[in-house]
Amino acid sequence: METLNIILIIFSAISFLFYGYSCLSSDKMKHEFRRFKLSELQRKITGSLQIIGSITLLLGISYPLLGMIATAGLTIQMLLGFIVRLKIKDAILLSLPSFAFMIFNGYLFSYFLKIYL
Repeated sequence: METLNIILIIFSAISFLFYGYSCLSSDKMKHEFRRFKLSELQRKITGSLQIIGSITLLLGISYPLLGMIATAGLTIQMLLGFIVRLKIKDAILLSLPSFAFMIFNGYLFSYFLKIYL
């Protein structure tokens, strides 16, 4: 596995670990999910899936199938997050992180796919 891609994997995993934890514990995120018109259950599921995805992504360094599954899930989550941002008509700058992480994890998915196949 290439060093640059390992760094990107670790960056993504740490980002989603912190965001997932924030979803579960932060009052700011509770407010944001209400603003997104999403339920408490959806917030908890989002946070939990992001934590699981980040851990699974790290395991993907040794087990590419797990990395492929994790990046597929995180890419889909970010696509849905971007759609929510568009739906509530958030500014482009507020929508950009979800779009960027969607592209970023899509790249990592293709990387793991090449390794696995």
